[in-house]
Amino acid sequence: MAGEPALKRRGKDVPERSLIEAAQRDPACFAQLYENNFDRVYAFIARRVGDRDQAQDLTADVFHSALKNLARFEWRGAPFAAWLFRIAANAIADRGKRAAQLETFKSQEVAQDDVSSADLAEAEHRARLFKLVEKLPADQRRVIALRFAHQKSIAEIAKDLGRSEGAVKQLQFRGLQSLRTMVGER
Repeated sequence: MAGEPALKRRGKDVPERSLIEAAQRDPACFAQLYENNFDRVYAFIARRVGDRDQAQDLTADVFHSALKNLARFEWRGAPFAAWLFRIAANAIADRGKRAAQLETFKSQEVAQDDVSSADLAEAEHRARLFKLVEKLPADQRRVIALRFAHQKSIAEIAKDLGRSEGAVKQLQFRGLQSLRTMVGER
């Protein structure tokens, strides 16, 4: 005991304000503040988070933050524990926000996976359709490709192929009918 600081030997007999001022001058004196307040802070956190591991982690975070920011603490007559409880409440809220953000991120990943699955299904459907288009007679295949893949109008296709618009419409109709039949067979 002879080597221990006087404040630590006396513990709770020393007024809290003196402990705080001593800890502000010498961080080694913070240990007594930790000892005096640990149980209250841990209980405060444990009641709110309901998980022992989280409560232990958050309690450690609170005291780490308190020691780090002790120089900013101003004595106003309120118990030191009130300041620690405020730090704890903020730590709990921050952890809750991070958990919510993580949950949102996970939900977005799932949604993106669903979109990716939908995109994949759409790509597979189009690939099957293109294979079926390849089985059409040349004139129908050309009209279907120009109309839907190149998104040309009936008039543009008629001009490109040197045919009447009526003939292009007829080729498109027959091509689509043939595709419907082939899709129905699968």
